[in-house]
Amino acid sequence: MYSVTQRIKAIKQPRGGYIKPKEFSVTVLDDGIQLHTDENIHTSLIGLAVDYLTRYMMGTPVNEAFQISLLGAERVRESDYAQKLLKKIKGLDDLSISNSCKLVGYDVCFRAGLMGYRPVQEISPNNETIENIRTMVNRCLDFWKEYGPIVLDGFTFEGGYTNTVSTGDGDYLTNDTLWDFKVSKEAPKNQYTLQLLMYYIMGCHSIHKEFQTIKRLGIYNPRLNTVYLLNISDISKDIIKEVSTEVIGY
Repeated sequence: MYSVTQRIKAIKQPRGGYIKPKEFSVTVLDDGIQLHTDENIHTSLIGLAVDYLTRYMMGTPVNEAFQISLLGAERVRESDYAQKLLKKIKGLDDLSISNSCKLVGYDVCFRAGLMGYRPVQEISPNNETIENIRTMVNRCLDFWKEYGPIVLDGFTFEGGYTNTVSTGDGDYLTNDTLWDFKVSKEAPKNQYTLQLLMYYIMGCHSIHKEFQTIKRLGIYNPRLNTVYLLNISDISKDIIKEVSTEVIGY
């Protein structure tokens, strides 16, 4: 059995992808800020820190925003240290952001297993990385003022998993759009667009009735400060059927 991202890596998509990224409309949100180029921690950690800090800054209790991190810490028996990091996350000050970067280092233990774990004590973002994370979180907060409100976040797909795809969790739902956040330095790839389509299909099979009103797939990249949107009605029914059966396993 696979997670959503593992399943995407395991299959071969049609030429260009099940959903070609160029099919999405593109909107640039220009705030005039240039990010630093010399970050010193992995992009995946930055993405998680931006995601969880955004949820926290929008009112989610800090222990809920970093829930996956805390679950990962349990698996390596470092819950006490994780709680110490958590208690020092108060906002977007340097210490809060630095501790967030360390804390999300536990996520891999929950999401992929202990083989990928490296001691979080070794994660030490430089000033440029911290400033970039602060900027991206603020961009996310501005994004939600325009594209929100959020009706569901950090959701899993109970009722929608299969013998092929058994884990995976989505980012955000608004009333009519399924959103995924990425902090990559490049425009979306077909792995990202397939991930969104899988989330949508699994969501429709899940216990979450909120998926019944979803009409668009959206990606927001706070690093590029760019929004990508696609109407689900523009996706071929044959594609949806093939992904449902051949990729997810319904």
